[in-house]
Amino acid sequence: MKACHCERHNGCETSELTPCTHEIGLASAADAEVLDAARAERRICVTLDHDFHAILAETGATTPSVVLIRMQQAGYAETGQLILRVLREVDSQLERGAAVTATRRGIRLHSLPLK
Repeated sequence: MKACHCERHNGCETSELTPCTHEIGLASAADAEVLDAARAERRICVTLDHDFHAILAETGATTPSVVLIRMQQAGYAETGQLILRVLREVDSQLERGAAVTATRRGIRLHSLPLK
């Protein structure tokens, strides 16, 4: 499974997630369409949008894994470090299919399908 890619410079002082939806032609796509693309490419969807978890629950989908980032006023470096932490700590669950919520305080994980 391909995870988001986080480029690190000086210990992750600057981070850039790739590919972004605008880079692959999905900037104006519906959330379900973004999930379909992530599923087809075996990618993990990293988002700030709560709707992605709701779609997983409504459809009973088993893929793709979705990581919801819940941090207010976070910069790229802090967000990138949180994503790297999620990838390190729950990698095997992400491979199997999971809905993850990540905050400064912790990581919550639910295996897919959501019930």
